[in-house]
Amino acid sequence: MLFPRLKGPNRTLVQLVGVVVLMGGLAWASVPFYSWFCKVTGFGGITNVAEAGSDTILDQTIKIRFDASVDRDMPWTFKPVQREMTLRIGETGLAFYEAHNPTDRVIAGQAAYNVTPYEAGGFFDKIECFCFTEQVLQPGETVQMPVSFYVDPAIVNDRDAKYAHTITLGYTFYEIDLPEGSQQAAVDANLLTTDPAPAIDSN
Repeated sequence: MLFPRLKGPNRTLVQLVGVVVLMGGLAWASVPFYSWFCKVTGFGGITNVAEAGSDTILDQTIKIRFDASVDRDMPWTFKPVQREMTLRIGETGLAFYEAHNPTDRVIAGQAAYNVTPYEAGGFFDKIECFCFTEQVLQPGETVQMPVSFYVDPAIVNDRDAKYAHTITLGYTFYEIDLPEGSQQAAVDANLLTTDPAPAIDSN
């Protein structure tokens, strides 16, 4: 029995404090926790990583939709360049997402993903993706980031996934600590923007 010596309001207070501490810890570790949670439960529609495109391309087509969001503490703007595309199953697709850093500081971000419907995630193969590494944007910088992928033809034989006619690929960007090599660059950039221009000697 939890808190056997506490009764009434005191017990409730301790339980609430415990919940707050737990939620705070999860928020602090949001990106790694999210990745671990998805890998364990399949909640995010875990995708595969492929070194090359599919050897088989079917006549059957499937629609791919693209979604984007940012964590509430991430100041970037982030969106898909195209909202959807239709591909033949097994055909390699190339999509782009656009990120913009509107602030006056260097910011690093890492993208977490999910795929819906969840049962289709195991048949969604990424060849290259910006989500494989962290992204660093300079103040005011805008970048377009590619993801190349295909839908495994084996999806048409899966008991559940074969009914998926549309797959949605979504990414959420989180702010992370600057990589070591970028930290000095950020300091140098800040110095350039904050140091006053040298005075000109009129003599």
